[in-house]
Amino acid sequence: MTAIKHALQRDIFTPNDERLLSIVNVCKAGKKKKNCFLCATVTTERPVQVKVVKVKKSDKGDFYKRQMAWELRDLTEVDAKDANKENPEFDLHFEKVYRWVASSTAEKNSFISCIWKLNQRYLRKKVEFVNVSPQLLEELPKAEESVPSGESQSVAGGDEDALDDYQELNAREEQDIESMMEVCEYAISNAEAFAEKLSRELQVLDGANIQSIMASEKQVNILMQLLDRALGEVDNIEGKLLSYEEMLQSVKEQMDQISQSNRLIQISNTNNGKLLDEIQFLVNYMDLSKGHIKALQEGDLSSPKGIEACINASEALSQCMNVTLKPGHEKLMAVKLQQHLFSELRDAFARRVLGFLSFSIDSTLSQHTAELTLPKHSPLHRDLLRYAKLMEWLKNTQREKYEGLSRTYVDYMTRLYEREIKDFFEVAKIKMAGTSKDGKGKFATLPRKESALKQETESLHGSSGKLTGSTSSLNKLAVSSSNSRRSQSSSLLDMGNMSASDLDVADRTRFDKIFEQVLSELEPLCLAEQDFISKFFKLQQNPTLGENVDDSDGMVHSRPPSEHRHSISEKDMVRMMMNKIFQSIETELNSLIALGDKIDSFNSLYMLVKMSHHVWTAENVDPASYLSTTLGNVLVTVKRNFDKCISGQIRQMEEVKISKKSKVGILPFVTGFEEFAKLAEAIFRNAERRGDLDKAYIKLMRAVFNNVEKVANESQKTPRDVVMMENFHHIFSTLSSLKISCLEAERKEAKQKYTEHLQSYVINSLGQPLEKLNHFFEGVEARVAQGVHEEEVSYQLAFNKQELRKVIKEYPGKEVKKGLDNLYKKVDKHLCEEENLLQVVWHSMQDEFIRQYKHFEGLINRCYPGSGITMEFTILDMLEYFSSIAQSH
Repeated sequence: MTAIKHALQRDIFTPNDERLLSIVNVCKAGKKKKNCFLCATVTTERPVQVKVVKVKKSDKGDFYKRQMAWELRDLTEVDAKDANKENPEFDLHFEKVYRWVASSTAEKNSFISCIWKLNQRYLRKKVEFVNVSPQLLEELPKAEESVPSGESQSVAGGDEDALDDYQELNAREEQDIESMMEVCEYAISNAEAFAEKLSRELQVLDGANIQSIMASEKQVNILMQLLDRALGEVDNIEGKLLSYEEMLQSVKEQMDQISQSNRLIQISNTNNGKLLDEIQFLVNYMDLSKGHIKALQEGDLSSPKGIEACINASEALSQCMNVTLKPGHEKLMAVKLQQHLFSELRDAFARRVLGFLSFSIDSTLSQHTAELTLPKHSPLHRDLLRYAKLMEWLKNTQREKYEGLSRTYVDYMTRLYEREIKDFFEVAKIKMAGTSKDGKGKFATLPRKESALKQETESLHGSSGKLTGSTSSLNKLAVSSSNSRRSQSSSLLDMGNMSASDLDVADRTRFDKIFEQVLSELEPLCLAEQDFISKFFKLQQNPTLGENVDDSDGMVHSRPPSEHRHSISEKDMVRMMMNKIFQSIETELNSLIALGDKIDSFNSLYMLVKMSHHVWTAENVDPASYLSTTLGNVLVTVKRNFDKCISGQIRQMEEVKISKKSKVGILPFVTGFEEFAKLAEAIFRNAERRGDLDKAYIKLMRAVFNNVEKVANESQKTPRDVVMMENFHHIFSTLSSLKISCLEAERKEAKQKYTEHLQSYVINSLGQPLEKLNHFFEGVEARVAQGVHEEEVSYQLAFNKQELRKVIKEYPGKEVKKGLDNLYKKVDKHLCEEENLLQVVWHSMQDEFIRQYKHFEGLINRCYPGSGITMEFTILDMLEYFSSIAQSH
């Protein structure tokens, strides 16, 4: 343990100017044993600091390191566990309790004894020692207690030396001893002589001290006298200071009174300033000038200056009423009176504005005109827009009056527009119905009686009510059209029964212009009205949550705050007002569309293009506008009529009947599709709804293909191949000239079908003039196909050379020409004149006949080699036959 103590002193404490007094080898109680050392140390410098240091070996075990340190003054209790029995356990109570187990009881007792001595010497606050044997707690020697305080440092040093048998000298002590030993040469060889010499020198120094003290007695007496005099002066000064203090005490009381007065004056000034600020605030923000009051009470709402004065006065009144009062202002009587005045002025002015604007709205008149135009209300809008700011004031201050005026405007404009729109659509229907011709005009297919016309016209107008002011015009129209009218729906069959020159394009063009004019008149009317409503009623702001909801009349009404979750945006309010005002537009448009569809179902093409364009234009302006929504709804009806028109054409194709006694020729719905396509291409040029037409094209073309084949199968007079060939040739020619991209596949298919049936017709027809010869060579080919060698065919009884010569002799050149002439006549009967395919078919038959001739010659050369058998006519003869027959007819 001594070696460990020296090592710790050298390595750890000496570098920190500390002295190791006691050491104990310990481990923590209740844990795995990890040995360390608790060291009691003091510093070598003054003031002395006493510490308990925990030291442990490093992990490598080659040196010691300082782990933790506690100040002894922080130690509150030392618990030795048992004072009577040997027990190595003890506790040290610092900021928390540390439980230790010493390696031996002797080391524990020695460490506790050292701690007790250090506590007694250096600490004022004594540590409590519990369960410690009284023998360990030795009292310090009485001599030490009697040592004066000035000498306590040396005694302390002696006691510290007595704490341990051995204490190492510090560097200064070593230096002093070395200096003394150098002066005395025999200090090392004769220690006793050295000690006696030191004792003599000490006695000499003590004597010198005593003599010095005795010599300084006179100076001490002088010093004492001076001190007595100084004490007298001090007493004198204290008396003067006491008198000064009494004088200052009275001044202090006066200054306190002055300070209290000043503080009260300052508080009064502050309160007066705040009161003045409050009065100025109320005067500045709650005072309405006499000019504003006069404008609110008597201002002229008909002149521009009067309107401007009323607007300025209403804004000033709103500012006064909306000012944010400070707490307590509402209790002031002046404020209450002023607020009451403001309320009366607001109510009175609101009544004036409401009455004046109501009269201005009701004074508007409109006149009916026979022209296809709608009256413009821009003068009314311009006059009313001068009061837009007053409407905004009503909206913010008098919500009920604002809503009442809104209802008044909507109700009046609803009646006004309903009358104007009704008259406008009546003129449009009259002009539209006038496009139909008499019985000799175009598109007229079925006779119609006057009563039927009148009934139809009345039924078409029934959706918008009875005609007013135009009954005579309709009766004249009915009389002039009493002979007949156009059928209710045009068809591809009707169109196919007439030439292109017979189609009265002017009627449809006139209808297109009328329908376009109707839409062109409605569009600016609706946009202008919506723009006016937004500006006049201040509803053009972004959608916000408000206090209004719609009612059954399409107007806006306030609701309690509990129902704000049902509030609507201001854009919805505009939409509802527009729906109310123009509630008849959609009905009238649908009625007009129904009339146009009954006059001519192909009018749906014009209406689809025009309506789509106007919907697209309205959506670009405002997708959520009333015009865009209404036209979009009507567009659905137009599209439905268009689809119904296409379905009707397909149905009529399926129901077509062909006469059994006459040749078929070009089917009416095939030529009808050509006219339909030309018409549609002209209408849908650069149209937005081109896709709808393309879909209709595909449906119609599929129906044309299917029904051509159906008619061909049912035809008795005309061969199936002729019906297919002629009609698909016409379809191919039509699609090639129109160049409709979506029907490119159908164009190729039509060409393929035309080619296939042309070839089939030619082959079947050519088998008749040379029937026996064809049968003979078909038998030869059959034998070869069964496995008979071509050289051996001539040995077959039915196909020998004699049989071949016999068949060939039956078809000399004259008979062949006669058979071809009959064939030409038969083909001429089968083919129709419209398609002009006779020469094409005849040329194809010539090519096929030459091909067959060459094929027969090849069979003769292979199957009857060296026989010298040839046909009795040559290819040149055949060419001459075909040419002469064609020219003769």
